[in-house]
Amino acid sequence: MRLVPIFNHLEEEQMAKIAESAETLELQKGEMLFRAGEKDDTLYIINTGKIRIFRLSDSGKEQLVRILDPGDFTGELAVFQPGEVHDNYAEALQKSSVCLIKQKDLQAYLLEYPQISVKILAEMTKRLKDSEKQTAQVAIENVESRIISFLINCVEKNGANHTTITLPMSKKDLASYLGTTPETISRKFTILEKQGLIEQLPKKKIKIPDLDQLLLHAD
Repeated sequence: MRLVPIFNHLEEEQMAKIAESAETLELQKGEMLFRAGEKDDTLYIINTGKIRIFRLSDSGKEQLVRILDPGDFTGELAVFQPGEVHDNYAEALQKSSVCLIKQKDLQAYLLEYPQISVKILAEMTKRLKDSEKQTAQVAIENVESRIISFLINCVEKNGANHTTITLPMSKKDLASYLGTTPETISRKFTILEKQGLIEQLPKKKIKIPDLDQLLLHAD
């Protein structure tokens, strides 16, 4: 509960009370947390592991929506829209532990601790902003600029002019997220590396020797 933005402002005893109503679900890599069309009546909180949220087009093509890490959550819309069904799919990218809070329990907590509603609305606003930004990038920017923007967003704000980041997803998922193909992602990474703007390291790590130069290249 301490990791979750919508709950971490509560007192210890309040978080403990909410935790009592939560169930724990263990998932193996590749198992589904939920599927499109299933009833949406649960708040899912990631305890350990990674969960991939994606949707399928009418042609069956996948579109990555986001990756959930420990402390992230999904299903908050169920609180405000009872009776809805999921539009997306949720798949475990690795062995994961997920806490589940049912809609009726969460609604009771919202009445008891109104600040939770404010936190949920703030998170929904942030996600809407990110979604609009992603849509605009796919529509307007070229693939290379999209990749650079993504890398810059991954950089921790450590005040340095160089850094090493770990990609939060596979290149296949990154391609889906940025609206391109895995082959294009690999080719663009190679081009950026030959230009000295990035260095590809093992275990999905990317070194950025000079962040300013990378920014200038995007411009």
